[in-house]
Amino acid sequence: MFGDINRATLMGNVTRDPELRYTTSGSAVLSFSIATNRRYKSGDDWKDEVAYHNIVVWRSAENLAKRLKKGTRIYVEGRMQTRSWDGDDGKKNYKTEVVADSVILIDRFEGKGESMSNSDTASGTGNTSSANDDDTLIEPDDLPF
Repeated sequence: MFGDINRATLMGNVTRDPELRYTTSGSAVLSFSIATNRRYKSGDDWKDEVAYHNIVVWRSAENLAKRLKKGTRIYVEGRMQTRSWDGDDGKKNYKTEVVADSVILIDRFEGKGESMSNSDTASGTGNTSSANDDDTLIEPDDLPF
C-alpha cells in the first residue's frame, strides 16, 4: 500500500508585507500570502486567474522576515494544513495554509536567489520546527522549472 501525500509547491509574488509573531513559548512564526497566476484560453480570448495562498514559516521566520516584502517573487515548498478556531461570534472559522519547509527568494534582476529551509517536527505541545541552517545561494538556472 502507498502512504498519503501532503505536498504543496508554489511560485508567485508576496501580496503583503509579512507578519512576524511569537508564540507564548517564544517561537517565531512568519505569516504572509502569495499570489499565483494562471493564464488560460477561453474561446478566442486569453484570461488570467489569480489564486491567493497563505504561507506560514517557523524556524527561519526571523531571518526571512528581514528579507521578504510585498512584491518579492518566491518559490515555496511545504505541506497543507487547515486550522480551526471559534470566533468571537461563536462561529467555527477555518484557514488553510502552506506550512513551508523550504523558501527560495528569487531575484530576477540580479539572477540570484536565496534559500531558507524548515523541517517540521511534531512534539507533545504542538508543531515546532527545526531548521537546516543552509543559506546556500541558488541560481534560477538550477531550479527545475
